[in-house]
Amino acid sequence: MADKKLPTGRLQRLSKLASMGARTGASLLFSRDGSAAAEHAAEVLGSMRGLAAKIGQMASYVDGVVPEAHRAAYEKALKGLRSAAPTSSPEAIKRLVETELSAPIDRLFAEWDETPMASASIGQVHRARLHDGREVAVKAQHPGIERAIEIDLGNASVLEGMVSMLGPRALNSKEVYEEIAARFREELDYTLEAERQRAFADIHRGDPTIVIPGVIADRSTRRVLTTELVRGTSLEEAGAADPELRTKYCEVLWRFVYKANLFGGLFNADPHPGNYLFRADGSIAFLDFGCVQPIPEERVQHARRMHLAARRRDMNTFERGAIALLHTRGGGYERAALEYVRLCFAPLLQSPFQITRQYATDVVQGVHELRKHVLGDSFVQLPAGMIFMTRLQLGFYSVLARLDARTDYAAVEARFFAEAGLE
Repeated sequence: MADKKLPTGRLQRLSKLASMGARTGASLLFSRDGSAAAEHAAEVLGSMRGLAAKIGQMASYVDGVVPEAHRAAYEKALKGLRSAAPTSSPEAIKRLVETELSAPIDRLFAEWDETPMASASIGQVHRARLHDGREVAVKAQHPGIERAIEIDLGNASVLEGMVSMLGPRALNSKEVYEEIAARFREELDYTLEAERQRAFADIHRGDPTIVIPGVIADRSTRRVLTTELVRGTSLEEAGAADPELRTKYCEVLWRFVYKANLFGGLFNADPHPGNYLFRADGSIAFLDFGCVQPIPEERVQHARRMHLAARRRDMNTFERGAIALLHTRGGGYERAALEYVRLCFAPLLQSPFQITRQYATDVVQGVHELRKHVLGDSFVQLPAGMIFMTRLQLGFYSVLARLDARTDYAAVEARFFAEAGLE
C-alpha cells in the first residue's frame, strides 16, 4: 500500500474507528457480500497501524471471527494487511535508521532498497546488503508508532475488540487488559525480540526444516532489527502444493510451535501467515518474534502431561491436567472448558488428523460457547498468560487449515519427546 502518514493524535484515531463502525455497519445492512464494509475496514485499520491493524490482520485469516456470510469479502479486503499495510515514507525510515545506528545509510549498508519488502502494524522491512556482501532484512518501526499504540491501549473499544477474539473474560477484567498491554509494549522493543529470536534458534538448532534468520547485532537497536535475509513462498502458494509437501509443512509447523512450548518454555503468540516463508524442500523460515511469552515451569509440566495423555488416549490424566492448567472448580464452566480443550486437542486425540477450515471455525465458536458461562457461579478467569495462548491456538489452526493436509501430529510429537528422553 502507498505511504500514508500514521495518525498519532488521540482524536484522530478515535474518529477513524468511529467512522469505521458507522460505515461498516451500514454497508453490512445494505450489501449482500459486505465488500464495501470490508474495504473500508481495511483502509482504516491499515492506515492506523498499531493494535487496530492487528485486529484487522487476525480477522483476515482466523476462521470463524467474521460471520460466514461476509468472510470471503473480509478475507479478500484485509489480506493486504498481512504483508502490505500502508508504509511510512522512505525519508522517515532512513532518518530513523540513521539516528538509531548513529551513521549514514551508505556507511551502514553497501546497498539499501528504499521500497519496503513488507509493512505491518508496527514496522516495515527493507532489503539491504552489508559491506561484506551478506543480504539482510532491516525492520524499522513506523515513526510515531509507540505513541499510536499507547493511545490504542487507552482505548477501551480497541482492547475489547482484541479480547473478544482471544477468549472468555470476566467483566472489566483489569488483569486481562494489563496482560495485553504488556505483550504489545514488548513488541516495541526490538532488542527483546532479538533475544527471543536467538532463543528460538537455540531450541531448534540442528533441525534443517526450521530456518530462523540470524540477528545482525551491530545493526540492531530498540527500534531497528537487522537479520539475515531469507526467502520463501506465501501460505497461499503453499496451500496449492501437492498433498505430500503440504503434510510436511504441517509437521514442521507443529514441531516449531510445540517443541518450543513444551521443551523451551516459550511460545510465539503471533501465528500471522506473513511470518512463515515456505520452501520447496519442505522447510519453513520463521519470522517475527516480537510477541513471545515465557511459560512458567509448572504450566509446562501440566502441558507435557496433557500432550502425552492425549497421544495415549488416557482421558482421565488428560482431563486432570486440563483442570490443573485452567484452575477450574467444577460446575458448568468446567464441563464446557473440558469439552473445548478436547476439541482443541483433536489433532492429537484423533491423530492422524486433517485440520480443516470448518474445524478451525469450530474452535473459534468454542470460545464463544465458553463466554456463556462468564456470569455463572463456576466461571474462573483464564490464568495469567493464557489469553495469548488462545491467540496462538486460534491463529495457528487457521494457518494449518489453509494447508488442509491429513497429518500424524502424534508421531511428530513422539519424535521430539523421544529426543528429550520422555517417550
